[in-house]
Amino acid sequence: MLLSTYRQFISILRLTPFDTATIEGRSKERYRRIGLTSLAAIAAKGIIATTALVSVPLTLNYLGAERYGLWMTISSVIAFLGFADLGIGNGLVNLIAEANGKDDVESVRRYVSSGFFFLAGIALLILTGFIAMYSLIPWAHIYNVTSDLAVNEAGPATAVLIISFVINMPLGIVQQVQMGYQEGHKNYLWSAVGALLGLAGVLLAIRLQAGLPWLVFAMSSGPIIGLLFNWMQSFGSSHQLLVPNFNSFNWQKSRVLAKIGMAFFALQLFTLIGMYSDNIIIAQMLGAPAVAGYAVVQKIFLMTLMAQYFLTPLWPAFGEALARNELAWARRALNKALVFSLGLGVITSFPLLVLGQHIISVWVSPDVVPSKILLLGFTFWTLVNCIVGPISIYLNSGVLIKRQVVLVGFAALFSLVLKIIGVQYFRIEGVIWATVVGYGVFYIVPAIKLAFTSLKRPNND
Repeated sequence: MLLSTYRQFISILRLTPFDTATIEGRSKERYRRIGLTSLAAIAAKGIIATTALVSVPLTLNYLGAERYGLWMTISSVIAFLGFADLGIGNGLVNLIAEANGKDDVESVRRYVSSGFFFLAGIALLILTGFIAMYSLIPWAHIYNVTSDLAVNEAGPATAVLIISFVINMPLGIVQQVQMGYQEGHKNYLWSAVGALLGLAGVLLAIRLQAGLPWLVFAMSSGPIIGLLFNWMQSFGSSHQLLVPNFNSFNWQKSRVLAKIGMAFFALQLFTLIGMYSDNIIIAQMLGAPAVAGYAVVQKIFLMTLMAQYFLTPLWPAFGEALARNELAWARRALNKALVFSLGLGVITSFPLLVLGQHIISVWVSPDVVPSKILLLGFTFWTLVNCIVGPISIYLNSGVLIKRQVVLVGFAALFSLVLKIIGVQYFRIEGVIWATVVGYGVFYIVPAIKLAFTSLKRPNND
């Protein structure tokens, strides 16, 4: 069976597109684009993971536990700004995929320009508000740092990440275009270039004995440069007709984009609360140094989610297939995605459960070696994510997005309450187990039922 699957995979990997005039041709073309994007994702994420593996011990040893924990906490706070785009980016992916399924290039052009100017305006508002409030915010108190150096660096380091974020917001429109057209492989390759540039910047900053703000600048500037190159390559050649311009801004398309964007806005907000609040809760209740030990385990277990590299390209593929009412293809693809994701999750997480303490001791430091309970919690966290990933990608791509928001909302809020309680009684171990229980109970079971029920409708495939 494995040999047959391998042969099928190889058969669709080619640079020349398949004929999309037939259902079979469209199916092969979707899998071809998914395959190309997946291979590019593996290469890019491998490079990004390698840069992380190299940079973590370097930066942790250079900065110390408190300042490194400060950096990770700031990054978590900035992650909460991801919902500041009001879901426009994710909504744009859905609308481009749907319009592509209807061969409507004009709508894509208007959606892209409308989305770009929406995001540029939001970015400008964020930057203006941050500048106005900067001197009024007690940064040291927010991050719960005590050393003089960390206190002095907290505000400037935050400012660097904020500026990087607002620059990325409108420029990232090129990534949404590539995702919507199932061309994610191009984005991944440029992301790899950005990661390498970021690592080079970090090495230079450490060599020059620079402070945390300069280290953050070095790390974040690389991805921005990679994004600029991506922009010039994509809009300069393959998608010249989609270059954002104000004449293509359309209020009707903007209202449609805003409507679907608000659903994604709520989804992003709940996801951030449920999945990315860990470091902030730990910093507030246990102190910044405790974040370092948790963040190291979190980073190493992120590698167990490599199935997501293969699954993300399914998002626009589902959207395009649903627009053509080809539900049989979507059913087969979702079943395959779940089996593949869980299988890979088991294979990659079990070795970390067994050898994680030794790996972290050698890789980083004996001072941040985690408990077996924490490693077991992250192992179950991997398995939960391996189910949540495929299901949420399908639910995001169609008309079920609003019901998806309700499910994610319950799971996120329940997890948040459990984390606050758990960290008091079980310290950092309680945080990860709260996430496992919250999403296992309130998301996985009802979401699976919702997804497969929706795919039982009659169709023409």
